[in-house]
Parts: sequence; C-alpha cells; structure tokens
Amino acid sequence: MALPAWLLPRYRKNTYLFIYYLIQFCGHSWIFTNMTVRFFSFGEDSMVDTFYAIGLVMRLCQSISLLELLHIYVGIEPNHLFPRFLQLTERIIILFVVITSQEEVQEKYVVCVLFIFWNLLDMVRYTYSMLSVIGISYAILTWLSQSLWMPIYPLCVLAEGMYYTYSHLYSERRDVLGVFPFKKKKM
Repeated sequence: MALPAWLLPRYRKNTYLFIYYLIQFCGHSWIFTNMTVRFFSFGEDSMVDTFYAIGLVMRLCQSISLLELLHIYVGIEPNHLFPRFLQLTERIIILFVVITSQEEVQEKYVVCVLFIFWNLLDMVRYTYSMLSVIGISYAILTWLSQSLWMPIYPLCVLAEGMYYTYSHLYSERRDVLGVFPFKKKKM
C-alpha cells in the first residue's frame, strides 16, 4: 500500500530522525554499558583509562551530534538553535580541545565522571526523541527527558569548572613557588 504524496516528506523526515536518534542511542548506550562493565570488572582502575577505552566512540557520537544544528536550522527538528549550539560547542571544546589534545587530562577521574553524566543524559534524550518521532510516549521517559538535566548539568559544570580551576591554581602555585623557592635555614 502506497503512502499518499502529501505524507512522503513527513515520512522521510521521521524515518531519517528515527534512524539518527537510534544511532546516537546505540552509541551512547554502548559507551555507558562499556564504562559500567569496566567499572564492575576493574574497579577504580577503570576510571583512569576511560578515555582510551571509549574515547573514539565518544568523539564519533559528539561529532555526529553536530548534525543536530543542521536539523534545527533546516526545520526538521523543533528546537532552539542557540541553546543547542552552546551545549554542543561546550562539549566539543571540552572533548576535542581539552581532553583529546592533552594526554595528562585523559587519565583524570573527571573525564570518566563527565562521560557518565553526558551519556546518561544522551541515552534518555535520544530514547525519548526516537520514540516521540514515531508517536510513542511514556510518562516516566518524558519526565526523565525533561527533568534529568536539572541535577546532572550542575554536576557537569562543577566537574568541569572544579577540575580546571584546581589545575589552574595548582599550575599557578607551581610557577610561583618555582620562582621563589623556600630555602632551608642552617642551624
């Protein structure tokens, strides 16, 4: 049975969005599951090499998420462009400029914490969006999608701001104390 001509553009748009959300959901679910299994298998040691274990897939998912700006711009996704641009820009800068480009940062616990928070949010968001496109709605999923960010975003900001502030202050301390070394008094 063929679809009426007026439904084809909407059908194609919904099919494309469903596939996009499904791909993102699978990527973020794989990352989250991998991190969870590694934590239960290796304990705290797994946190140190989180980036090495899942960094490639994380970079891929975040790179693909840039398509969302195009989705909003051309009108196939009903969101506001500027807030989404800010969120994606923040993540891209943190992931590619700060974490990927600096090996000493890749081994920090903050990377694991950020990845857990980001993937938890994205798994819920992409599940909600994927099901919404095909007209399926669950009250708990809707509530989570609209509410989970409230406790997690401040924790993300705290993790980003606290780590980088601490690192900056520590570097500054090292630079200052290196310039003015303490001398031991002879007795």
